[in-house]
This record gives sequence, structure tokens and C-alpha cells, in this order.
Amino acid sequence: MNYHVLTLFPEMVQQGLNTSIIGRAMDKGLITIDAINIRDYSKDKHKRVDDYPYGGGAGMVMQAEPVYLAYKDVQERIKSAQSSEQSQGKPRVVYVTPQGQLFNQKLAEELAKEDDLIILCGHYEGIDERVLEMIVTDYISIGDYVLTGGELPAMVMIDAISRLIPGVLNNDSSAQFESLQDNLLEYPQYTRPEIFMDRKVPDVLLSGHHANIEKWRRQQSLLRTLKNRPDLLKEANLTEEDRKFLNQL
Repeated sequence: MNYHVLTLFPEMVQQGLNTSIIGRAMDKGLITIDAINIRDYSKDKHKRVDDYPYGGGAGMVMQAEPVYLAYKDVQERIKSAQSSEQSQGKPRVVYVTPQGQLFNQKLAEELAKEDDLIILCGHYEGIDERVLEMIVTDYISIGDYVLTGGELPAMVMIDAISRLIPGVLNNDSSAQFESLQDNLLEYPQYTRPEIFMDRKVPDVLLSGHHANIEKWRRQQSLLRTLKNRPDLLKEANLTEEDRKFLNQL
């Protein structure tokens, strides 16, 4: 996966993702993260990329031209890097905005199938609507709140998507059996010591009986989801046994 982040703060993106699992994935060549400074494409002698909004109002708006030129440069780079067998279609461009669809695990799985992903980070009061209409394919939000810019949401999405790319996690099964698998929250986890401040690890986890352990974990996932995120159950992949268990509660 190749990420191309269009931003006014490339150092923020690079420094924020250059550690831990994502940093190791970059070192292995499993993913690349190219943070492109939109300001480099400004034709203003002071490298300004914003101006006052038409119609008045508070704040400044990012201009269309620098964003478009940065996008076209990245698009050309992607095309030149692709082999003749690969698609030469328009790359997927994500604009991170509170007005977009809510980012979730299903969407992360969908985006993880892309070879190249362009993420556009806004700032100030937003970006000139005309360039958004020209280049953006997906409007995505990470939650119903407003941040100072799109860099943090971009990093959140890159982290979530990258974990689903084969080889990024040391144990690939970790990406399959965790929070939001089957649209359920993850079951409780325990490690040594067996007793901590009079709190004991559940006996079933010490039994060595794998079928009972899996059943307990599934039920705990159901219980947690019902208690903390009951909305998820509407789209959860529930078995007949799951439904019977929930009906007994």
C-alpha cells in the first residue's frame, strides 16, 4: 500500500507514523507514506495557500490551485510507477471532514485493497469546494467533532488500514480476531500473573479446553457489545447460538 498525504504539515504526519508497528512496516517495504506539502505548489511568492472566503465570514479557506497541482503531481507519480498491467484509472482520494461518512472497520477493510490511496488534509475553514468536486472520491469522518486539521484523522485511518495489510502485524491473525470482528467488541484479555491484587484470571482461560475458551470469548464479546455498543448488534454477524445467548440475558 502506498499512502500519499496532501497536507500543510508533512512533518506531523511523518513523525507521527514513523514508529512502532507502522514504522516497522515502512522499514520492511510493506507500506510507503509520502507526505506532500501543499504549500510547495503555491505560486504566491510567500507560499500562501489560503485566502478570505467569498461572501464573508470568519477564518480563511484553502485555495483550489495549490491543492489541485499537488494532486496532479501525485497522480502522475502513481501512473509512472504502475506497470502496464495495472489500472491507470483515477486514484482514490479521501478528504477527511466531519461532513463525511463515518470511518469504521468495514471501510478500513475496503480501503486496504487499494494499491495507492491519496488522503487530503484540510485546514482553516476548509478547502475551496471546486477542487473537492474535481478530485475527491470519498468524504470520510472519524467522528462527530471538529479538529484543527485533517492530519490526525489521516494518521488514524492509515494506522487502521495498515494493520489489515498482510505482513504488517507479526501475527496476521491479530487483525482478524480483535475489536469489531463480526461487528462485535473484543473479549477481555488477561496475562500473568494469575492473581493480581486478589483479582483472578477466569478459570476457563486456565482450563486448556479450547472449545470452552472460544465459547467464553464469544459470549464475552456479545456481552460487551450489548452493554457498551448495542448499536453494533444490528449489523453484527450473529449465529443462531449467539442469538439464543442474547435472548437469555
